[in-house]
Amino acid sequence: MLTPIKRFRHLMFTALALVMMICAGCGFHLQGSYSIPPQLKTLSLTTPDQYSELSRLVQDRLRLHNISVKPASDTLPRLTLMKDSLERSTLSIYPTGNVAEYELIYRVYFSVAMPGNEAQSFTAEVRRDYQDDPRTALAKSREMDLLVKEMRSQAADYIIQTLAATEVK
Repeated sequence: MLTPIKRFRHLMFTALALVMMICAGCGFHLQGSYSIPPQLKTLSLTTPDQYSELSRLVQDRLRLHNISVKPASDTLPRLTLMKDSLERSTLSIYPTGNVAEYELIYRVYFSVAMPGNEAQSFTAEVRRDYQDDPRTALAKSREMDLLVKEMRSQAADYIIQTLAATEVK
């Protein structure tokens, strides 16, 4: 016969095991943990500017996910960062005619090519609203720089997500 404490522990263990199986069965993953295919654990990274902030962020993400970056070769998969762009469009205007709010759109065009296959092209797009107040010009400049940096970071995360979702043949 189980004592009430042992029965409670048994019930808690069963509940915990059930929750873990449900989470694993529905495809739940902690944010930032991706299952990269083994064929992509070593690849080459091609970028127009290897010292750009985006290139550095992507290299950091690759290192974080234990993906080694080697020099370009015909036998290695290739991740190519083609170009990135930042666009700004007007969302609202003050009665005086000054712009009150912008939408910032950061796009990164990149491709993944497996050896002997044609490259698959992708676009990472991050959008943010940005309120512009002419009375606080200095603070807004710093805020916009931080916002663009965050958008680049999210684009780098999206590139790693795309690598994890790439079908390898």
